[in-house]
Amino acid sequence: MGAKLYVGNLPYSVTEERLQQHFGQHGSVVSARIVTDKFTGRSKGFGFIEMSSDAEAERAINTLNGTDFEGRNVVVSEARPQAPREFRPGSGGGGRPPRDRY
Repeated sequence: MGAKLYVGNLPYSVTEERLQQHFGQHGSVVSARIVTDKFTGRSKGFGFIEMSSDAEAERAINTLNGTDFEGRNVVVSEARPQAPREFRPGSGGGGRPPRDRY
């Protein structure tokens, strides 16, 4: 088990500081990050917490998963590595189109 946790179903109004305080009641929090939309800056409703040890991370999962946090039942689980993005020719990116399209 890793010490990095996924936290889903967060209220859009929650701050990283508030999230860190909430998880800090169950162990030492190394970092707290809420994922935001890159264009609007608005929360996407999920984030990541890094705990200082695997034992604290497991305790936070067991204690907080499915509990109410500022009006919403949060989902807390071990974070999985992000899947690599697949490159697809012609999938955008701007610029000139490939020569085979002329």
